[in-house]
Amino acid sequence: MFNRKVVGWALSDNLSTEDTIIKAWHMAIKKATLTQDLIFHSDRGIQYASHKFTSLIKSYDGLVNQSMSRKGNCWDNAVAESFFKSLKVEWVYRHNYRLRSEAELSIFGWIETWYNNKRRHSFLGNKTIREFELDMYNQKLAA
Repeated sequence: MFNRKVVGWALSDNLSTEDTIIKAWHMAIKKATLTQDLIFHSDRGIQYASHKFTSLIKSYDGLVNQSMSRKGNCWDNAVAESFFKSLKVEWVYRHNYRLRSEAELSIFGWIETWYNNKRRHSFLGNKTIREFELDMYNQKLAA
């Protein structure tokens, strides 16, 4: 949430824990460096509460703490909800996908090329994620 960057995602034709959450988790964890505690926040979906996923989180020996939205409170997960709205309105609704592979490639491009690298975010002072990360890095060096 710090920089709004999407680090893990999955596209699936079902809602199983393995095909959605765990697949996205593995993508995200490949990009992460667990040098400090990580908070994994989600809504209260059954996939996030499943034994398979909670066991996976616990396998990181306390480096990853799971956080869930309060029951019935969509505002706790507002950043994720905002992302999905942007994805749908800015991209998905403008395309007519015939094949799942076509949708996956298109969404990959939107997330990895546009959203994570070129899209300006008001929360980041109208900077791209890259510009924001570079500013944070430079501030750290100057300190």
